[in-house]
Order: sequence, then structure tokens, then C-alpha cells
Amino acid sequence: MGVLLTAAAIVASTGFGIWSEHRWPRSAAEAARRGLQLILYVILPPVYFLNLAAAHIDLDEGAGILLALLTNAATATLVWFVASRFLNLRRAEVGAVIVATMVVNTAFLGFPLTIALLGRDHLSTAVLYDALVSGPLLLLGAFAVGAAFGTKAGETVNERVVTFFTRNPPLYAAILGLLAPSSLAPATLVDIAQVAVIGLLPIGFFAVGATLAEDAEEGTLPIPPPLTRTVLLSLVARLILAPALLTALAAPLIDLPSTYRLLIAMPTGLSAMVVSHAYGLDNRTVAEITAWSTAIVVAVALISLPF
Repeated sequence: MGVLLTAAAIVASTGFGIWSEHRWPRSAAEAARRGLQLILYVILPPVYFLNLAAAHIDLDEGAGILLALLTNAATATLVWFVASRFLNLRRAEVGAVIVATMVVNTAFLGFPLTIALLGRDHLSTAVLYDALVSGPLLLLGAFAVGAAFGTKAGETVNERVVTFFTRNPPLYAAILGLLAPSSLAPATLVDIAQVAVIGLLPIGFFAVGATLAEDAEEGTLPIPPPLTRTVLLSLVARLILAPALLTALAAPLIDLPSTYRLLIAMPTGLSAMVVSHAYGLDNRTVAEITAWSTAIVVAVALISLPF
């Protein structure tokens, strides 16, 4: 049921974003921008603080987390090389495809899928993975890429470094969460934070829909979005290469948790849209990759559901 409700919410939110952009172009664009700012400055900081303050990790899980970080970093590096050297994309497009590959939806899509496909007892492992793998990839990796490749990050290296630190409030919340004792993250607040993450879905996919519709000609939008070489590059890297690489690296070393195998194959996360808007990457590229990767993963999940 959780997967079905998630799929319905994704379709409804994206469709409402598309319709709103056609009906009220300026208002929809402003609403999308403010919604993403709300996510960045208000919702994400306490989510990261509480989850990291409450996290507990053993040796086996730690090894899996390190391998997952290495896998995602290697995948993003390969995407950068192909996008810049072979596809000759604009700087903002290169940054967009890297961020879309690096930022993974392990929270409000990964959590429901973990419960539906693996069972509720695997949820704590999923939260740990989200906090210690997806968190650093977003806060350090994606924000750094945005600062390096974005059109709103400044012209000089110093300006881009300043932009990275001034537009990255979740980073400071994550650092505080790692340093804070678990007593500052009571179970009730952690539960509330997890619910808040699930509530990001309508805001984020409204922004995806509005962005996809923004450049459509004569009020029409191709559905599905164009499957360009740029989109294909990210889809292959995100949904095929990353899971295969993590499995290969872990095989001789550890018994990789099934939760990790599931979450490494999640689609592009909505936080990629947050980074793209904040730093001036190619928003449409990120929106197209997010839409395609989410549709593929949700479709596979629905087919895999036990009935």
C-alpha cells in the first residue's frame, strides 16, 4: 500500500506542477522556488541533525557504508568524464547530470519501498544508510558540484567556495548531529523528522512538474520527457552501474545488507532540484532525469510487490 500511495502522490504532484505552470506561469515558478528553499533552509537541517544524532552503527554496516560512498563517488566521476569529454555539454549541464547521478532518493521513496519489499525491521538500516551515505553525497558532494559548475555560484574560485558554505545549511546541521549525544534526538522527534521527509514529496515533485512544463512550446509538454543522451547517461549510471559496482566491491569483503542493495538502486532524489535551483545548474536536465528514474524505479517496484 505504501508503494501505491507513493506512486499516486508522485503522479498527482507532478501533474499539478505541470498544470499550474500552464495556468499561472509566474506564480507556479515562484511557488516551486519557494518550496525548494523551504526544503533547503527549514526542513532538511533538523532531519539530518536528528537522524545522525540518533544513529548507531556496527562494523559490518560501516564497511557497507564506506563501499557505498566509494561506489557513488566513482560513478559520479565517470559521469563527469563522459559528459564533459564525449557529450561536450555546457558547464551547467555537466553539473546537473553529476548532481542527478549523485543525489539518491533513499528517504521518502526508499523508506516506503524498504518496508513494502523487505519488511519494517529493515527500516532502521535504511535510515542509517540515508543519513551516512546519501547525506554526505548531498551535503558535501552535490553542493560542491553545484558551487563548481553553477551559473549562480560566482565567477572566481573564492566566490564559489563562499557560495558552497553560505548556501549549505544542512551541512552544519549534519556536523552538529554527528557531535551531539543521542539524548538530543529522542525517538519521538526522530519519528517526526522521518514523517517530514515523506512530506517533501509533493513539494519536490510539484517543482519537477513546473520545471518540465516551463520550457514547453505552445502549452504542450512531451510526456514522457525527451530521453536524451544526457538523461540516458545518468539513468545507466544511477540505476545500473552503481548497483553493479557496489555488489562487485562488496562480494569478496562483506555480506552486503539487502537494504543497501535496494537503496543504491533508488532514483535521483528531489534534493537534486534544490541544489540545481540554489546554484544555477540546468534545472530542466535535473527534472527530466528525476522524472525518468523515478518512473522506472516505481514501475519495477510495483511489479515486484507481493500480492
